[in-house]
Amino acid sequence: MNALPKVYVVDDDEQMLRLLSRQLRPEYDVMCFAAARHFLDVSSVLAPGCLILDMHMPEFNGLEVQRRLAEHNLSFPTIMITGLGDVNVAVQAMKAGAIDFVEKPFRRDTILESLRLAQHRLAAVGTRGENAEAAKLRLATLSAREMQVLNGLVAGLPNKTIAYDLGLSPRTVEMHRAHIMQKMEARSLSALVRLALAAGCEGADPVLPT
Repeated sequence: MNALPKVYVVDDDEQMLRLLSRQLRPEYDVMCFAAARHFLDVSSVLAPGCLILDMHMPEFNGLEVQRRLAEHNLSFPTIMITGLGDVNVAVQAMKAGAIDFVEKPFRRDTILESLRLAQHRLAAVGTRGENAEAAKLRLATLSAREMQVLNGLVAGLPNKTIAYDLGLSPRTVEMHRAHIMQKMEARSLSALVRLALAAGCEGADPVLPT
Protein backbone atom coordinates (compact mmCIF):
# COMPACT_ATOMS: atom_id res chain seq x y z
CA MET A 1 0.00 0.00 0.00
CA ASN A 2 1.46 3.35 -1.03
CA ALA A 3 1.93 5.98 1.66
CA LEU A 4 -0.18 9.11 1.44
CA PRO A 5 1.57 12.27 0.14
CA LYS A 6 2.99 14.45 2.91
CA VAL A 7 1.58 17.93 3.55
CA TYR A 8 2.93 20.29 6.22
CA VAL A 9 0.63 23.08 7.42
CA VAL A 10 2.12 26.06 9.26
CA ASP A 11 -0.39 28.55 10.70
CA ASP A 12 -0.78 30.20 14.11
CA ASP A 13 -4.58 30.00 13.78
CA GLU A 14 -5.63 26.75 15.47
CA GLN A 15 -9.05 26.82 13.79
CA MET A 16 -7.38 26.97 10.38
CA LEU A 17 -5.10 24.05 11.33
CA ARG A 18 -8.10 21.95 12.34
CA LEU A 19 -10.00 22.94 9.19
CA LEU A 20 -7.16 22.08 6.82
CA SER A 21 -6.39 18.87 8.66
CA ARG A 22 -10.03 17.80 8.33
CA GLN A 23 -10.23 18.82 4.66
CA LEU A 24 -6.99 17.16 3.57
CA ARG A 25 -6.64 13.97 5.64
CA PRO A 26 -8.67 11.75 3.31
CA GLU A 27 -6.06 12.29 0.56
CA TYR A 28 -2.93 13.44 2.43
CA ASP A 29 -0.77 12.67 5.45
CA VAL A 30 -1.03 16.02 7.23
CA MET A 31 1.34 17.36 9.89
CA CYS A 32 0.39 20.67 11.52
CA PHE A 33 2.60 23.31 13.14
CA ALA A 34 1.14 26.18 15.18
CA ALA A 35 4.39 28.16 15.03
CA ALA A 36 6.82 28.79 12.20
CA ARG A 37 9.80 28.24 14.50
CA HIS A 38 8.63 24.70 15.32
CA PHE A 39 8.48 23.85 11.64
CA LEU A 40 11.87 25.42 10.90
CA ASP A 41 13.44 23.52 13.81
CA VAL A 42 12.56 20.15 12.27
CA SER A 43 12.40 21.02 8.57
CA SER A 44 15.79 19.46 7.77
CA VAL A 45 14.66 16.00 8.90
CA LEU A 46 11.15 15.99 7.43
CA ALA A 47 10.26 13.71 4.55
CA PRO A 48 9.69 15.40 1.16
CA GLY A 49 6.27 17.02 0.99
CA CYS A 50 4.24 20.10 0.16
CA LEU A 51 3.95 23.08 2.49
CA ILE A 52 0.86 25.18 3.22
CA LEU A 53 2.22 28.33 4.85
CA ASP A 54 0.36 31.24 6.41
CA MET A 55 1.69 34.64 5.35
CA HIS A 56 0.96 36.62 8.51
CA MET A 57 2.32 35.00 11.67
CA PRO A 58 4.12 36.34 14.75
CA GLU A 59 7.93 36.05 14.92
CA PHE A 60 8.37 34.77 11.33
CA ASN A 61 6.04 35.62 8.48
CA GLY A 62 5.65 33.38 5.43
CA LEU A 63 8.29 35.22 3.38
CA GLU A 64 10.81 34.88 6.21
CA VAL A 65 10.11 31.14 6.43
CA GLN A 66 10.68 30.84 2.68
CA ARG A 67 13.97 32.73 2.99
CA ARG A 68 15.24 30.54 5.85
CA LEU A 69 14.35 27.34 4.00
CA ALA A 70 16.21 28.61 0.92
CA GLU A 71 19.27 29.46 3.04
CA HIS A 72 19.45 25.78 4.07
CA ASN A 73 18.71 24.49 0.55
CA LEU A 74 15.45 22.95 1.72
CA SER A 75 12.78 22.71 -0.94
CA PHE A 76 9.11 22.33 0.00
CA PRO A 77 6.71 23.26 -2.83
CA THR A 78 4.78 25.98 -1.03
CA ILE A 79 1.23 27.29 -1.09
CA MET A 80 1.01 30.65 0.68
CA ILE A 81 -2.31 31.42 2.38
CA THR A 82 -3.47 34.75 3.77
CA GLY A 83 -6.51 36.51 5.13
CA LEU A 84 -5.26 39.83 3.76
CA GLY A 85 -5.35 40.05 -0.02
CA ASP A 86 -2.23 41.92 -1.15
CA VAL A 87 -0.98 41.75 -4.74
CA ASN A 88 2.53 42.88 -3.81
CA VAL A 89 2.88 40.23 -1.10
CA ALA A 90 1.50 37.58 -3.46
CA VAL A 91 4.11 38.46 -6.08
CA GLN A 92 6.92 38.45 -3.50
CA ALA A 93 5.83 34.99 -2.37
CA MET A 94 5.74 33.70 -5.95
CA LYS A 95 9.17 35.18 -6.72
CA ALA A 96 10.50 33.46 -3.61
CA GLY A 97 9.29 30.15 -5.03
CA ALA A 98 5.70 29.71 -3.84
CA ILE A 99 3.60 27.54 -6.16
CA ASP A 100 0.36 29.35 -5.41
CA PHE A 101 -1.14 32.11 -3.28
CA VAL A 102 -4.61 31.50 -1.82
CA GLU A 103 -6.78 33.99 0.04
CA LYS A 104 -8.83 32.95 3.07
CA PRO A 105 -11.58 31.89 3.24
CA PHE A 106 -11.08 29.32 0.50
CA ARG A 107 -13.06 26.33 -0.70
CA ARG A 108 -11.78 22.79 -0.28
CA ASP A 109 -11.49 22.25 -4.03
CA THR A 110 -9.36 25.42 -4.30
CA ILE A 111 -6.74 24.23 -1.84
CA LEU A 112 -6.80 20.71 -3.32
CA GLU A 113 -6.13 22.12 -6.78
CA SER A 114 -3.21 24.14 -5.40
CA LEU A 115 -1.85 21.00 -3.75
CA ARG A 116 -2.03 19.13 -7.04
CA LEU A 117 0.15 21.85 -8.56
CA ALA A 118 2.57 21.59 -5.65
CA GLN A 119 2.72 17.79 -5.95
CA HIS A 120 3.44 18.11 -9.66
CA ARG A 121 6.40 20.37 -8.83
CA LEU A 122 7.60 17.88 -6.24
CA ALA A 123 7.38 14.94 -8.62
CA ALA A 124 8.36 16.53 -11.93
CA VAL A 125 11.38 18.72 -11.38
CA GLY A 126 12.79 17.59 -14.71
CA THR A 127 9.95 19.17 -16.70
CA ARG A 128 10.73 22.76 -15.67
CA GLY A 129 12.61 23.49 -18.88
CA GLU A 130 9.68 22.30 -20.98
CA ASN A 131 7.26 24.37 -18.91
CA ALA A 132 9.45 27.45 -19.37
CA GLU A 133 9.46 27.02 -23.15
CA ALA A 134 5.67 26.70 -23.21
CA ALA A 135 5.35 29.84 -21.09
CA LYS A 136 7.69 31.75 -23.42
CA LEU A 137 5.55 30.79 -26.43
CA ARG A 138 2.45 32.15 -24.70
CA LEU A 139 4.30 35.30 -23.64
CA ALA A 140 5.21 35.96 -27.27
CA THR A 141 1.51 36.29 -28.14
CA LEU A 142 1.08 39.39 -25.96
CA SER A 143 0.96 42.86 -27.47
CA ALA A 144 3.40 45.57 -26.38
CA ARG A 145 0.73 47.16 -24.19
CA GLU A 146 -0.17 43.82 -22.63
CA MET A 147 3.51 43.27 -21.82
CA GLN A 148 3.58 46.65 -20.06
CA VAL A 149 0.56 45.66 -17.98
CA LEU A 150 2.05 42.22 -17.26
CA ASN A 151 5.33 43.80 -16.12
CA GLY A 152 3.36 45.89 -13.66
CA LEU A 153 1.47 42.87 -12.35
CA VAL A 154 4.65 40.83 -11.90
CA ALA A 155 6.19 43.81 -10.09
CA GLY A 156 3.31 43.57 -7.61
CA LEU A 157 1.58 46.80 -8.63
CA PRO A 158 -2.21 47.13 -8.22
CA ASN A 159 -4.37 47.89 -11.26
CA LYS A 160 -4.85 51.54 -10.28
CA THR A 161 -1.09 52.16 -10.10
CA ILE A 162 -0.50 50.47 -13.45
CA ALA A 163 -3.31 52.56 -14.96
CA TYR A 164 -1.78 55.78 -13.62
CA ASP A 165 1.72 54.89 -14.84
CA LEU A 166 0.47 54.05 -18.33
CA GLY A 167 -2.05 56.88 -18.62
CA LEU A 168 -4.95 54.44 -18.85
CA SER A 169 -8.21 54.00 -16.99
CA PRO A 170 -8.37 51.23 -14.36
CA ARG A 171 -11.13 49.63 -16.43
CA THR A 172 -8.82 49.47 -19.47
CA VAL A 173 -6.11 47.83 -17.37
CA GLU A 174 -8.66 45.29 -16.14
CA MET A 175 -9.55 44.50 -19.76
CA HIS A 176 -5.87 44.07 -20.68
CA ARG A 177 -5.39 41.86 -17.61
CA ALA A 178 -8.30 39.64 -18.70
CA HIS A 179 -6.83 39.32 -22.21
CA ILE A 180 -3.39 38.52 -20.78
CA MET A 181 -4.79 35.77 -18.56
CA GLN A 182 -6.66 34.32 -21.52
CA LYS A 183 -3.59 34.31 -23.76
CA MET A 184 -1.35 32.93 -21.02
CA GLU A 185 -4.01 30.32 -20.12
CA ALA A 186 -3.93 31.40 -16.47
CA ARG A 187 -6.98 31.05 -14.24
CA SER A 188 -5.68 33.20 -11.36
CA LEU A 189 -3.17 35.96 -10.64
CA SER A 190 -0.84 33.48 -8.93
CA ALA A 191 -0.94 31.21 -11.99
CA LEU A 192 -0.21 34.20 -14.24
CA VAL A 193 2.77 35.28 -12.13
CA ARG A 194 4.08 31.70 -12.06
CA LEU A 195 3.93 31.48 -15.86
CA ALA A 196 5.51 34.92 -16.32
CA LEU A 197 8.40 34.03 -14.01
CA ALA A 198 8.89 30.70 -15.79
CA ALA A 199 9.13 32.63 -19.07
CA GLY A 200 11.81 34.91 -17.62
CA CYS A 201 9.62 37.95 -16.98
CA GLU A 202 10.93 39.36 -13.69
CA GLY A 203 8.56 42.33 -13.61
CA ALA A 204 9.35 46.01 -13.67
CA ASP A 205 7.49 49.27 -13.38
CA PRO A 206 5.50 49.74 -16.59
CA VAL A 207 7.35 51.85 -19.13
CA LEU A 208 5.49 55.04 -19.97
CA PRO A 209 4.49 55.25 -23.62
CA THR A 210 6.49 57.74 -25.69
